[in-house]
Amino acid sequence: MSRIQKAACIGGGVIGGAWAARFVLAGIDTTILDPHPEAERIIGEVLANAERAYEMLTMAPLPPKGKLSYAASLAEAVAGADWIQESVPERVDLKRGVITQIDAAADPKALIGSSTSGILPTDLQRDMKHPERMFVAHPYNPVYLLPLAELVGGEKTSRAVLEDAKAKLAPIGMKGVILNKEIEGFVGDRLLEALWREALWLIKDDICDTETLDDVIRYSFGMRWAQMGLFETYRIAGGEAGMRHFLAQFGPCLSWPWTKLTDVVDLNDELVDKIAGQSDAQSGARGIRDLERIRDQNLVGIMQALKAGDAGQGWGSGKLLADFEAHLWSSAPAPAAADVTKPIKLADFRVHPSWVDYNGHMTEYRYSQCFADSSDALLRLIGVDMDYVSAGHSYYTVENHLRLLDECKLGDALSVDVQLLPSDGKKLHSFFWLRRASDNAVVATCEHLMLHVSSAEGKTVPPLPAILSELEPLLAAHARLPLPEGAGRHVGQKR
Repeated sequence: MSRIQKAACIGGGVIGGAWAARFVLAGIDTTILDPHPEAERIIGEVLANAERAYEMLTMAPLPPKGKLSYAASLAEAVAGADWIQESVPERVDLKRGVITQIDAAADPKALIGSSTSGILPTDLQRDMKHPERMFVAHPYNPVYLLPLAELVGGEKTSRAVLEDAKAKLAPIGMKGVILNKEIEGFVGDRLLEALWREALWLIKDDICDTETLDDVIRYSFGMRWAQMGLFETYRIAGGEAGMRHFLAQFGPCLSWPWTKLTDVVDLNDELVDKIAGQSDAQSGARGIRDLERIRDQNLVGIMQALKAGDAGQGWGSGKLLADFEAHLWSSAPAPAAADVTKPIKLADFRVHPSWVDYNGHMTEYRYSQCFADSSDALLRLIGVDMDYVSAGHSYYTVENHLRLLDECKLGDALSVDVQLLPSDGKKLHSFFWLRRASDNAVVATCEHLMLHVSSAEGKTVPPLPAILSELEPLLAAHARLPLPEGAGRHVGQKR
């Protein structure tokens, strides 16, 4: 898979800093150039929020973080970079000048992407010596979580460059969409601009306040858009007759005099004060960093829910997350050889905000998630990976017994160990301990039974020889260990 080896971010504001976080968490060394006197503090806070979000987003093993460094000059920033992302303020003369300087200083083969929200790439590449490698890579905030980048070429951009950029975004969990033609505002911002303009009129005319308008979006069509977009949503609205029926039924509405989309509201001082005041009343009690963390937590929840959609195959951004996790697992280094003379450590976890309930304690199903993810880690240890599953074999859970022994609280570091109990391979019987790192206390145990199955045959079968060769030495070694306390215990039985 085509990969970014080294990245440079020219401009480290809201967008540039989040690009840097996306690169660094993908294991890519990244250099930032930003003249702001507090750039390191600001970008450090963005990276901290991104790391927190990724802890909630996935249990897949992220690569070692890339090195984040700060350059004193543009030439220093782009040296050795094969992806350079420009994110300076949205002025065509400024952006064009910076991109021209990047072009002169960078490796001629390096890709140059601009984060512009609407400036045509043809205008930006005008003075470049190597304009064929420059394009718009327009992301959405927060870049480290929202996976889309609109890829837009100018008159001199090579199509091969756009395809290369799309390929290079995939390993960092992003989806590049290539637009057929350049147009001001591209696709996303033209849609947003239409909604934004209408929203401003609704506030100006006192139809509603900012909180009511946001509620209309987030409790209705915003939820549909998050997983199915616009046209597929309306296809469903057309019933069994589909899109043709929808257009026939609702198309005439487009000519009704409802909208002010082509009439621009005057953002005078009075309207600015009105909007700002309502916005302060709506959410001013929370700081920006607090709102960012709430936003990130909600986005993670939506993406996790979408990952479980379509019968576990994933849907929308959830499918992209599932593909990203599969890439992370396939790219992870092989685990160190386990010491089979004792229970094997399988996984580490940390209790983050989305895991706790109203009492501040980890919710019950998160204990189960820790054990389920650890069961997957055990299977990977013996070679039952995605390729094995794709070939038609897997282990299915048929029974488990979970004991909750102590409370886990926000921020607790946890780990899971496993001991294999007498099994024949076709049946895999194991016992897990969930421990709190601060005092090594056992907070939960899980006795777990899985059966090896052939998906094609729909029945239990022995595992293939390659799996048995990994499993049998573990079973033999663990057979010499004492039976864990709690193993074989029925529900309600006292210690």
